Amino acid sequence: MQFALVLPLLYRMLQPLFPDCLWSLEQELRHDQPGGGPKQVALTFDDGPHPQYTPELLSVLRHYDVKASFFCLGACVEYFPEVCRALYDQGHWIGLHGYDHRGFHRLSAETLKESLEKTQTAIARACGLDPIDAKTQMRDVRPPNGLFTPATLSLLHQWDYRPVMWSVVPEDWVRPGVTVVVHRVMQQVQRGSLIVLHDGYWGGQDVAGIADQIISLLLKQGYEFVLVEEFWRLKKSRFRH
Repeated sequence: MQFALVLPLLYRMLQPLFPDCLWSLEQELRHDQPGGGPKQVALTFDDGPHPQYTPELLSVLRHYDVKASFFCLGACVEYFPEVCRALYDQGHWIGLHGYDHRGFHRLSAETLKESLEKTQTAIARACGLDPIDAKTQMRDVRPPNGLFTPATLSLLHQWDYRPVMWSVVPEDWVRPGVTVVVHRVMQQVQRGSLIVLHDGYWGGQDVAGIADQIISLLLKQGYEFVLVEEFWRLKKSRFRH
C-alpha cells in the first residue's frame, strides 16, 4: 500500500500540532514575503550512508554544487565510515536518524538516548571530530518513518536535540520509479519546502537519478538549496520579531 497521496494531508495536520519541530518554512515565507523572495528549499536524505548509493548521490550533488542534509543511521556509519567522512568532507550537513532505524516511540527513554549518543559517537569517529564537539553540533534528529509521540518530542527537547520532519515526501522508498517520484516532488514543492528522499537500502537504488532530475528542474525554476541549519536560523530569526 502506498501513502504518497495521504502524506501531504498528514503534514498539514501535524505541523500546527507540533510547532517545535522543523517541518518546513512554507507558511512562514508565504506570510513574510508575500510578494516573493529567495526560493529556498532543503533537500534531505535518510537511512544512509550506503556504500554504493550514497557515493552515486554525492557525485550528483557535486556536479550541481548543491549541499544537502543527511540523517544517518549509526550502524551504517560504523559499517561505512569512509562514506560518512565523504559526506562531511564535501560540506553536507549531518543529522541523526537513530542507530538502527527502530521506531523511537517503541524505545525506552534510556534506549533512545543511547541510540542517539551511539550515532553521534560513530559520526564523530568517522569524521575525525572531537566527540564533545560532535554532540554539540549534531543535534538535528529525524525519527525513523517519521513516527513520534509527544513523549518522544519532550525527551528530544529535554536532551537539547532539534526534531526535523518534512513537507514533501514522495515515498521513494517503495520504488515507484524515478519519473513518478520526480513528478510527486515537482507537484508539491514550493518556497520553504523540506524534501525527504532516501539513500539507504530502501529506495537508495534510484536516489542519484531522482536527485539529478529534481535538482536540474528546480535550478531552472530559480530555486536555491540550503541546509536544514539555515531553515532553523530563519525560523529562529522570525520568532525574534
